[in-house]
Amino acid sequence: MAAGWGRLSRYGALFTFIALAGCVSSPPPRPVARAPIDSPPPNGQQPPRSDRGNPPFYDVLGKRYYVLKSSEGYRQRGIASWYGRDFHGSSTSSGEPYNMYAMTAAHTTLPLPTWVEVTNLSNGKKVIVKVNDRGPFLHNRLIDLSYAAALELDMVRDGTARVEVRALDAPPVSAMTVAAADPSPVLTAPSLSAAAPFGDGAIGAAPAPLAAEQMFVQAGAFSDRGNAERLAERLRASGFANPVVVSDAGGRKTLHRVRVGPVRDAEEFDLVQGRLRTLGVADSHLVVDR
Repeated sequence: MAAGWGRLSRYGALFTFIALAGCVSSPPPRPVARAPIDSPPPNGQQPPRSDRGNPPFYDVLGKRYYVLKSSEGYRQRGIASWYGRDFHGSSTSSGEPYNMYAMTAAHTTLPLPTWVEVTNLSNGKKVIVKVNDRGPFLHNRLIDLSYAAALELDMVRDGTARVEVRALDAPPVSAMTVAAADPSPVLTAPSLSAAAPFGDGAIGAAPAPLAAEQMFVQAGAFSDRGNAERLAERLRASGFANPVVVSDAGGRKTLHRVRVGPVRDAEEFDLVQGRLRTLGVADSHLVVDR
């Protein structure tokens, strides 16, 4: 994916993490108290999808992932890994800061947020975690757990474990941000040389497509509106009927984004992106306008 939101904006950190795999470091100070994560919504169902981290599909490292329309009935087995100190405090795909001492996880296709029960199949230990991030993107792993969750499952030292992941109908009332029980264990980055999963992890089937007007291909973003207008005009001259310039003043500076669309589905997205590449526009990506 390549998309520019949340954990996906941390590709540089991801590759730094790979380079540092196996290094030994100490965890940051533990929280002094526990606090609730969230209360369940009044209807007893999973809460609404986050405004961030839930595109219809995204691409990472040459692989396409489709975000599931619903977590209902989700149950899969595969390999779990965990991530810790190197990401502590950075933004997750949902926009929440990552806390290695909270009971959270990253998943490639489950809607954000989703509460899941994770069972370590080698020892029967279970945890309930909130999926609020995207990943893992290496070795076909199924889920990336926080340090606290991995500690509860007794998989910190090994780095990976074979698990079952089951989506819950609703977040538990007693869901807590759990401080790590023992600050003394040495924190080691997960092993990246572990065997691939047993083949029963799921990438996720393509969900029902969103409304066409919600999906666009972003061809570029500029601080100078004139540059954006020139790209849009170039695209029109090359046969694109609908490039538009959308100005976003939400950050510290205004950005002018050139978008093509709407597109109906992943196939049309690929077609438009391919045409853009022939014009030298190499870094286009999917955006969802809600």
